[in-house]
Amino acid sequence: MANSNWRISLHGGHSGEFCEHADGSLRSILEAACSVGYTVFGVSEHMPRVEPRYLYTTERQKGWTVQTLEQLFEQYAVAVRELAKEFEGRLTVLCGFEIEVVPPDRWVQLVERYRRDYGFDYIVGSVHFVRDGGIDSDPDDPDTRRALQECGSIENFALEYYRAVAEMVRAVRPEVVAHFDLVRLLAHRLGEAHAAETPHVRDAAINALEAVREAGSLLEVNTAGIRKGLGAPYPAAWVVQAAAQMGIPFCLSDDSHRPAQVGFGLDAAREHLLQNGVHEVHFLTRRDGALVRATATL
Repeated sequence: MANSNWRISLHGGHSGEFCEHADGSLRSILEAACSVGYTVFGVSEHMPRVEPRYLYTTERQKGWTVQTLEQLFEQYAVAVRELAKEFEGRLTVLCGFEIEVVPPDRWVQLVERYRRDYGFDYIVGSVHFVRDGGIDSDPDDPDTRRALQECGSIENFALEYYRAVAEMVRAVRPEVVAHFDLVRLLAHRLGEAHAAETPHVRDAAINALEAVREAGSLLEVNTAGIRKGLGAPYPAAWVVQAAAQMGIPFCLSDDSHRPAQVGFGLDAAREHLLQNGVHEVHFLTRRDGALVRATATL
C-alpha cells in the first residue's frame, strides 16, 4: 500500500560543518526537516575530491586542502550516524553521500572504499565535472572555460556530460541519480540553453536514462533547478516524460545546503511530476534495521 506522505528528500542535508559552500549545522538542518514535515530525510554530504586540482576556488581561498576535505568527510560519517540515532522517533535519517567522478582513474575505487569503510546506507550518483571543468561552477571559472574550449561547443560539452552520467550509473549503480540534466544550468548561464537540448544531446540523454533503468536507480526530481533560476526542477519536462515511458521510478530531493532550503520547492516538484503523467514517487527508508524501497502517492 502506497504511503500518503510524499514529503521526503533523498539528496541534501549539506551543512556548513562539512561543506564549504553550505551553511548551518547538520543538527539545524535535521531540525528543519522535522519542521517541514519530513518523515524520512536522506543526508548525502559530498565525498572528498582527493586531488588539489579539483578544489573549488572558495576552498582554496580559505586555505582548505584535500586533507581538509578528507578529515571533514570522516567527521561527517560519524556525526550523521550519531544524529540519526538521536532523531529516532522524530525523523528517519538515512546516511549517504554524494559521489564525484574525479579523479577519472580511481573515482570508482574511492566510492567503493568510502561506502565500505563508513557503512553508508546509500549513494547519490552525480557528475559535476567534464574534462576537469566544473559544470555548476561560474562559467568564467578558468577550468570550465578551458573544458568548454576543448569540447568546442556547449553541445559537445553536453554530449560528454551525458556520456559521463551513463558511465557513472553503470559503474556504481547508485540508489539515487542526482540532477540528471545539470548541464542545462551551464548552458542557461551562458545564454545558450538550446545547445543542451539538441537532437544529438537528447539522444545521449536517452542513453543515460537507459543506464538508469538498467541499474534500477531512482531518478530524482531536484528542486535546486528552481533556486538556480531555471524555472523548474531538474530534470526538464521532456526528460521526466521519457523516463516515465521507460518505467524509471522517481524520487524527490531538495538538495539543501542550509536549513532554509530544506523542503524548498517540493510542492512545485510534485506538480512537475503530475503535469508530466507521474503520480507516485519512490523513496528509501529503514525497516527492522534494513534499507528498503517504498512508494508514496502524489
